[in-house]
Amino acid sequence: QVQLVESGGGLVQAGGSLRLACAASGSFSSINFMGWYRRAPGKQRELVALIASGGSTNYADSVKGRFTISRDNAKNTALLQMNSLRPEDTAVYYCNAGVRLYGLGPMNDYWGQGTQVTVSS
Repeated sequence: QVQLVESGGGLVQAGGSLRLACAASGSFSSINFMGWYRRAPGKQRELVALIASGGSTNYADSVKGRFTISRDNAKNTALLQMNSLRPEDTAVYYCNAGVRLYGLGPMNDYWGQGTQVTVSS
């Protein structure tokens, strides 16, 4: 079983910064991609940032230039550094990872439990 555990959410004023961490644990062969999604009240879940095993990244237009995703493959962790936060960034942030349980087996999708980020104006 693979578990993704998020940490680092909280309350911050507009313009402030937060860093989210996602740690993968369990028995698996490799992690392909790791990413962050968010769901704001009354809105659909949206992709925030994604990082592949080789380091290539993808960001939502709304966070480009403000958020940075990184990963430590040796520690199976992903970080999301969030700067210049805005009230519209308020949401529950979920870690997502594509994981191969064995060798060249299929890639399975896993989700964390979510962490609340609240940005006050």
